[in-house]
Amino acid sequence: MSSVLTWTEERQQPRIASERLRRLRASHHAMWNYLTYRDAITVLGLDAADIYPAGATRLDPRQWADLGWLTCFCGPPASAVRAMRDAVSAEALNQYTPDLIEPLRDAAAAQFGCARGDAFEVVGAEGAQAALALALMACVDPGDEVIVSDPGYFHIPSAIIAAGGVPVSVAIHADNGFRLDPDAVSHVVSPRTRAICIVDPVNPYGTIQTHDELQALADLAERHDLLLVHDVTHAPLALDSDTAFSTLPALGATDRSVAVMSVSHCYGMAGARIGFLGGAPGFVRGCLQLKAALTRLNTNLIAQHGALAALADGDYLAAAARTITENLAHLEQTLTSVPGARLVVRPQRGLACAVDVSGTGASAQELMIALFARRVAVYPADGLGETGAATTIRLNLSRPDPWAMEHLREVLPDAVAESASGRWRGAVVSLLERKGTARADALARRIRSLA
Repeated sequence: MSSVLTWTEERQQPRIASERLRRLRASHHAMWNYLTYRDAITVLGLDAADIYPAGATRLDPRQWADLGWLTCFCGPPASAVRAMRDAVSAEALNQYTPDLIEPLRDAAAAQFGCARGDAFEVVGAEGAQAALALALMACVDPGDEVIVSDPGYFHIPSAIIAAGGVPVSVAIHADNGFRLDPDAVSHVVSPRTRAICIVDPVNPYGTIQTHDELQALADLAERHDLLLVHDVTHAPLALDSDTAFSTLPALGATDRSVAVMSVSHCYGMAGARIGFLGGAPGFVRGCLQLKAALTRLNTNLIAQHGALAALADGDYLAAAARTITENLAHLEQTLTSVPGARLVVRPQRGLACAVDVSGTGASAQELMIALFARRVAVYPADGLGETGAATTIRLNLSRPDPWAMEHLREVLPDAVAESASGRWRGAVVSLLERKGTARADALARRIRSLA
């Protein structure tokens, strides 16, 4: 049996497919319609079974500098592991669990800067992805539009499409401070607009929205009767403590907002699948009804105890933020010896940053392949949107051991030179063209033009 990581497009093609699935597969947010580690394995002629033994999904940290996937490698907090071990019992396994135990519901509300009551409540979901999807399902009908940032979190457009909606993107770039600009958002609001999704800090830049921007978005939601979905998953890791941060529900500017987060990324607990959705009680309880209709089962009780311990562990967050800040400084020094590569913007929160490689003569996709050949895994921006799709790579800065950043420093100049030589250009272009979508073809043309 071959690994799912090496399945071909033909093998994945369903004989029966809804319009939602067809639209999803055509978007750059569908699982295989951007450059993946699977693609790098194919181009380099590697054996996926060696890299991912027994169907594993994690690169061996003893051999790989995995700077792509976004989960904090400083985690999980030791306190969370202890709490989960203590929670293992027959009673914890032999029951259908609540979506959240009450202490965890209170702790999640505190993370959002709110208290539970008549105006605010929190429900649980399987990570922030599920919380986002439920909120969109609760407000989007087929053909409705949802405004998203470009770049942004790759799951949001796919969740919109799965709900039957249409993503409408607003570019994030230097002219708007690498943040979602309320004026630009207002220009794309239409009679079919139902929601605005705000990823804050911005993925992949780590920049955060100002209070004035959030207020302006709240005013826009009030005028047009829109839902605001504020994804603050990366916010707990503060790299710039002097910059104020608030969730929309805590700001109190509108009751048309919900906030989502999880313990997956900042707390290094992606496998726990615990996320939170907070907002007006009637709305979030409606989302819970949708969840019950779709999956019925609620979040794992043992993992909930781990999440509760993690949210209370301030020492862990401080230590993780120090690690990320140190790795960021190391990367900045590394980039001084790589002409044409630069940090797009210094992140304020979160665990990642973006590097612009447009001046190197290579595309982000070619550099991704060259780095993978050197056991460094990075994420090219074509999975995050159109802005910077061929020119930007995202790096996870949370590895606590010094080897990963040292290894990147050692191999990056050679990887850039090899990529700029065009060694991988034909293979990358061919791979993108085989994906069979207009979007992949357009990206292939951009990369081919570098020749």
